[in-house]
Amino acid sequence: MLRPGTFALTALLAALSAIGPLTTDMYLPSLPDIARQLDASTAQVQLTISAYLIGFAIGQIFYGPVSDRHGRKPVLLAALALYCAASLACALSTSIEMLIAARFAQALGGSGGIVLARAIVRDLYSGARAGRELSLIGSVMALAPVLAPIAGGILQTGFGWRSIFVTLVASGFIGATIVWLRLPETLETRATEPVLPSTMLKSYRVVARNPAYLAYLGLATTSYAGLFAWISGASFVLQNLYGLTPFNFGLAFALGSVGFMFGAGLAARLVLRLGIDGTLGVGAAMLAAGGLGMVAAVAMGFTSALSLVLPVAIYLAGLGMVLPQAIAGAMTPFPERAGAASALLGFIQQSAAALCGAVVGRLLGQNAWPLAAAVAAMGCTTLVIWLSTRTLRARVATRH
Repeated sequence: MLRPGTFALTALLAALSAIGPLTTDMYLPSLPDIARQLDASTAQVQLTISAYLIGFAIGQIFYGPVSDRHGRKPVLLAALALYCAASLACALSTSIEMLIAARFAQALGGSGGIVLARAIVRDLYSGARAGRELSLIGSVMALAPVLAPIAGGILQTGFGWRSIFVTLVASGFIGATIVWLRLPETLETRATEPVLPSTMLKSYRVVARNPAYLAYLGLATTSYAGLFAWISGASFVLQNLYGLTPFNFGLAFALGSVGFMFGAGLAARLVLRLGIDGTLGVGAAMLAAGGLGMVAAVAMGFTSALSLVLPVAIYLAGLGMVLPQAIAGAMTPFPERAGAASALLGFIQQSAAALCGAVVGRLLGQNAWPLAAAVAAMGCTTLVIWLSTRTLRARVATRH
């Protein structure tokens, strides 16, 4: 069995957390081809992203409380089984409507990975130590958005878009096998209340009444929404407006994602020295700088894809610093409700990301303004939240 504090356990939790970005980013190079083959509009194909985000948000609501009652491992195995079945349905889709529905089901299964990985971290660690572990997970997990679009571009070029979902089926099966054979149960004290709508709402009310939790939730939500503005618009902007091929788009998208890996790795070193709040501040400033850099590039009329990718890399480096620390800060006060705290955060975070991505997809046309404006707005909002809630977060944090 994998032991706490080992790289093997961190890598497994990172892989479970990476299900979301892997499943989203790997098929991005295929979006224009899916539109052509399934005779769908750009807006309809964008719904395959939004449907996934909505399903990812809804799924998280249930996994947290259920795992608090029945344990992390059995719930995780059930989630991975659903993910594999839905991924196969995606590969076999014959219409855009079928693909949208299958993506929703795929997300219901895939959302279990990130909720339960966070809950397992909270089972084993707390405070800055949890922030460091989540940052390490983030730096390993960041390989997914770096490698996924490149792999997707290769699969799209060689075998077509359906091969991408077949690959995801295989990945989910391998992950489930490792969990079954090697992952120990980390929940020591199980919730005594049955899993009913009333008890779930009670857990969420307890979590949502904590003002520091709400502040960290705001930081995690706005920063993450900017990422999905980029994900929703990048494929069409970089391929249709900037003329990149699917493979070159994969390389460009991966280059931007290197920023997240850098930010998460830097945060793992800084958090034990600066604390959660100091690391959050550095990351929030980078989010705002990256977003404003995108706006400047569009306003000045630059035609190179790098003029968007480089500012996004700065934004994603900030995200790699903000997201793990915001999650750790949000979950620290709730050792007995780690699953519920993780689930509520994930639900609101993913819902906002789905809305932001859908709006960007709807507004995209002959220029990159909707994409750049959304990323800049989310980055600047994150910085404002960090500045305006510092005293509140510091006051509540001293109690834990």
